[in-house]
Order: sequence, then structure tokens, then C-alpha cells
Amino acid sequence: MYIAGFLLVLGPLVTVHELGHYLVGRWFGVKADAFSIGFGNEIVGWTDKQGTRWKLATIPLGGYVQFKGDMNPASMADPHAPAAPDAFQSQALWKRTLIVFAGPATNLIVAVGIFFAFFAISGQPTVTFPDDSTVVDRFADESAARDAGVEVGDRITAIDGRQVDDFQQLIDQVALYPNRQIDLTVERDGDAITLPVTIGSAVEEDRFGNEITLGRLGVYRPDNGMPDVTYQRLGVVEALPAALKYTWNTFEMMMLGLKQIMVGDRSIQELGGPVKIAKYSGEQLSLGLIAFVNFAALISLNLAFINLLPIPALDGGHLAFYAAEAVRKKPVGPRATELAYRTGIAIVLMLMVVVTFNDLVSLPIFGS
Repeated sequence: MYIAGFLLVLGPLVTVHELGHYLVGRWFGVKADAFSIGFGNEIVGWTDKQGTRWKLATIPLGGYVQFKGDMNPASMADPHAPAAPDAFQSQALWKRTLIVFAGPATNLIVAVGIFFAFFAISGQPTVTFPDDSTVVDRFADESAARDAGVEVGDRITAIDGRQVDDFQQLIDQVALYPNRQIDLTVERDGDAITLPVTIGSAVEEDRFGNEITLGRLGVYRPDNGMPDVTYQRLGVVEALPAALKYTWNTFEMMMLGLKQIMVGDRSIQELGGPVKIAKYSGEQLSLGLIAFVNFAALISLNLAFINLLPIPALDGGHLAFYAAEAVRKKPVGPRATELAYRTGIAIVLMLMVVVTFNDLVSLPIFGS
């Protein structure tokens, strides 16, 4: 299941990512020397009438389009390549920018398309809690809210001034922020009381034993039944903005997670790489088609997010160079470019070592 899930997720998503680069490049008249799914030695391939070598390579951890004038798959300019109108480096700045951005943009479009289809066909899920769901009924054994002075019977009304109407909103404003300092407003005997609270953290497991750190206040809502979950099927006009909003919210969560890891609010062990993608892919595949396709949408968003990071050798690094070129009115010098790319590749390799170690220790064969 791990192998099948990995190939079914990463193969198509890498292909559409690279097709984004390729199609926009061809649209602008740029010749592609190679289109590869995977890195390393070629397993099988063919050359089309335009001279592009389409190939499947041995290491299925990504792919690349090597345009005319590129020195390597990272699209570093070949200083010895003759100038040609169909070379990538000969194109106007705005064209190069669009060609590079087209890869992550394609992954974003795939994710939006999947969410759009879900909302239009299955419906957008809505969770409805009873009116008293933010009333504190009791506390957990370890409760940040109780330690801060919250009492049983208090109604939680706001967090940092943002209104809380039901328990789902409370979860949304707490779960992603372990150890964060907040101002919690409660209603007690008709009075509004604001208390400083440091959100607690709890490590929770899913059905497969995967662990995640979540923020917790340590309060329970009244035990008056399960919330009502409904699915509202949206029309085409409504489903698109809903899918765009959901995509953006998910993208924001990824940025927040990376920030929390960088400042130490989350463990670097939560970073995952190819092995963990394979593990999660197999697990979601075992849950059925809908869960698997939803997971594919999240991985597509992850690919877009990672590739837009301003690290040389990634799409975001190219875009950063183009931004500097737009400001300087000339390209960054070859020496600085080479140094930046070497540094970027070193960073990527270092991250690969870290996430691969995290991935391996999370596998069941190591007791995780």
C-alpha cells in the first residue's frame, strides 16, 4: 500500500507540475531538451518531433524540465551555450517568471479543482454545535484554562478579541497554536472577564499511530450529544470561491506550521519527506478513494508551497532571482548565482537528510 499510494500520489502530481513549466515554455516558443519524471539514470524514454527527450528515471522523488540553454536540471544558465531565440535564458523577464511560476500554479489549480469537485458533488461539510457548546462543563486532568482562572459554568466568548460562537470556532483558534499566549474572554454571572492563558499542548494519535502536537485549553463542552454534521452541495458559482478559500486557509496552515518549527513551537520531527509521504499515501489509500484524493490535494498544495520557498534550485529561488533582476535592471552576476545555487542545493540536501531520518523512525518496523 505504501508503494502503490506513493506512486499514485507523487507520480501524477510531479507530472502535472512539470507539465505546467513545459506547456507555458512551449507557448512562449522555448525549446525543451528533456522532460523527466524522476532523477538519475533513464529507465525508459523517447524523443518527440521537437527534439524533447521524454523519460522516466530511476529515483522517483521529483522531476524536471530542462530547457534549451539550461546547464542542468536546476535550470542554471549555461554560460557557454550560444544565444538562441528559443533558449530559456533569452526570454524576457516576465516570460521566464511565468514559465517558472507555472509549475507551482498547476499544483494549486489541481488542489482547487479537487476541492471544487468535492463541494459541488459531495457538498461542503458544516459542523453545528448546540448553543451552549462554549460553556465550560468540566476540565481535563491538565487544563491551561483552569490554571489561568477559568471556572466551571463560564461561557467562552472570545480569544484575542475574536468572537467565539461555538466549540468548532474554539477548536480552530486553539488547536494550531500550542504554547501560544492568548487573552481568553469568558462570561461569568453576566460579566465579561478577560484572562491571560498560555495554550497547552497535547500529542494525539490517529488510527495509524501518527502523532501530531495540538493546542489544548483543557475544557470540555456540555455532554449533550454529538454535533450535527451536514453536507451542503454547492452550485458551480458557489463552489469555486469556497474551494479557493479552503485552499488559501490550508496554505496558511502550512506557512504557520513552518514558522512554528523555525521558532521552536513545534518539533522538527513533524517535518516529513518521501518516506512519510509513502506511508501516509498508503494509509489514506486503505481508507478509500475519497480520503485518498483529498490527501492528493493536500500533497499538491505541499508541492506548490515547497517549490515557492525562496531557496535557490527551487522555483521560489528562481523567482527571487527574477525579482532581484527586476529591481537591478540586470541579471544577478554568474558568480553570485553559482554560489547561491550551491548553497540552495546544500540546504535541500540537508533537509532531505533530516526528513528522511524523521521518516524512517516513524515507520512501524522501528516501533513507531
